[in-house]
Amino acid sequence: MSAPRTTFGLTLPNRGVVVGLIGAGALLELAEAAEASGKVAHVWIGDSILSKPRLEAIGLFGALAARTKTAILGVGCMATIVQRHPVLFALQWASLDVLSNGRMLLAACLGYPGSQTPAAQKELDVMGVPSKERPGRMEEMVEALRVLWASDHASFHGRYYRFEDVDLQPRPVQRPCPIWIASNPQERSIGPQGVERALRRVARLGDGWMTTLVAPDAFRQRWARVKEFAREAGRDPGMLRSALYYNLNVNPDREAAYRESKAYLDTYYTANFEKWFVDAWTAYGPLEECVAKLRGYVEAGFDMITIRLTARDQWGQLRIYLDQVLPALGVAARR
Repeated sequence: MSAPRTTFGLTLPNRGVVVGLIGAGALLELAEAAEASGKVAHVWIGDSILSKPRLEAIGLFGALAARTKTAILGVGCMATIVQRHPVLFALQWASLDVLSNGRMLLAACLGYPGSQTPAAQKELDVMGVPSKERPGRMEEMVEALRVLWASDHASFHGRYYRFEDVDLQPRPVQRPCPIWIASNPQERSIGPQGVERALRRVARLGDGWMTTLVAPDAFRQRWARVKEFAREAGRDPGMLRSALYYNLNVNPDREAAYRESKAYLDTYYTANFEKWFVDAWTAYGPLEECVAKLRGYVEAGFDMITIRLTARDQWGQLRIYLDQVLPALGVAARR
């Protein structure tokens, strides 16, 4: 089988350090092992401050930049980008890009609305960000970061962020340094107009789109709309890339794989997810079923798929992922 166009990654559970699912050192070891396999092309972590406490993303990326050599380092997603100042964040991200020799991938998102949980509202209150300002702040952040990384005399005059004549040093190694938009708009919660706004935001601002909770056919339809909207905005849709954020638990006992995945996700997010949610976000069960589910996303046209292992035995599932799942999908070790 020829190697697919899709590349595969590993999502590290950096919130797991807080909720007792994994140790901090093991995160770095998992990243090293995944990269050393030659089959994992990117390593991802999540982000939050108070709403879902975890090892902070910028600090963890510094360690990952030192412990890896070739893997792209992505954040999926930078949920607190609207709570950070663009000049400081631009310097932090540029420094990481220098330390990693040009391997950083920023996927920005709105973060959780205050209405979702009391913890989400508390985080926004503490950081002084009204929930309704999140869309405008994220869009300004993306624009401001690009100005700061491109100009010796960067100035920006937005509604939320303003600065004048800033010479940010060092600059990212990547020129331009990629900024993707992460979103998984659900019509059941925001309606068709909300979905269209989310897709247009990707098309207008993003170098790529990271998403999840979407079936392969639905992704094809939405990706076609993103490209259409990009063309309307005067951008080249052929330059856009896509990534799927997904979960995996391989077990001959399908019911056991489901139960473990649900328990893992419930613990990780302090939630009680319904079965439809776990099903939409996870390939679980016998190897052949998991491979078939992932192959559907490969055939749908995703450029990247990153996998989080929904099991306490991270090493056991990683071995299955590297030695059985990826070879079955045609992924061979890079030489």
